Amino acid sequence: MQQTENDPVQAIALRLKIEREARGWSLAELAERSGVSKAMISKIERCEASPTATVLGRLSGAFGLPLSVLLALAERVQERVAVQAEQPVWIDPETGYTRRVVSPPNSLLELLDVSLPPGVRVPYPASAFAFQHQQIWVLSGQLDFQEGAAMHHLSDGDCLLLGPPADCVFFNPGKKTARYVVALTRR
Repeated sequence: MQQTENDPVQAIALRLKIEREARGWSLAELAERSGVSKAMISKIERCEASPTATVLGRLSGAFGLPLSVLLALAERVQERVAVQAEQPVWIDPETGYTRRVVSPPNSLLELLDVSLPPGVRVPYPASAFAFQHQQIWVLSGQLDFQEGAAMHHLSDGDCLLLGPPADCVFFNPGKKTARYVVALTRR
């Protein structure tokens, strides 16, 4: 199968491999979870076979991704630079909490640049952390991070590796905006 830079089969193959490796799964484990043979997955990842819609549906289901998301990620696989002016930014209209996605869309590691105004508290349920490993690196200010029953008081330069998924609360107890990086990978 001839490969070109814009070949969708090649982009899908690479995305499947990225998703599998991000979860630490072997070919055999993905085969077991998806019902697609190990040999077929290997052929797809090596661009020796083009996956059918049914096969892609099974693989995306094993990854816990809608097929449309898997294909959208594959379409962007060539993007390696995330220009700051084009990075998606979301601002909570109620609190001013700001979240910038720094990483290119196809990265195994996702970096988020977060600004949390003074006195703002942002809770997340354990389910928000169920499919990812995270670290929080405080660049400036103070951050109190409640992880289940544990409370972590973080300040400039501190970095916290999150434990198993638990209900969490980000809180800025300081008088100035807290700025931190969240680094995450999928489980």
